[in-house]
Amino acid sequence: MNNRLRVLRAEKGWSQADLADRLEVSRQSVNAIETGKYDPSLPLAFRIARLFSQRIEEIFEDDA
Repeated sequence: MNNRLRVLRAEKGWSQADLADRLEVSRQSVNAIETGKYDPSLPLAFRIARLFSQRIEEIFEDDA
């Protein structure tokens, strides 16, 4: 799954640790999502979307 999380985070000037704190996950989880090694759960995807005031579909894209 492709995503824009790294770009959105950079636009806010947040580190991976900053974003992890806001999402209440580990920094390693943020890194894994950004690099496409981990797809977030639906509740986490909703938290990410709310944090950036965007729809899930605007952040995550199926690479199929």
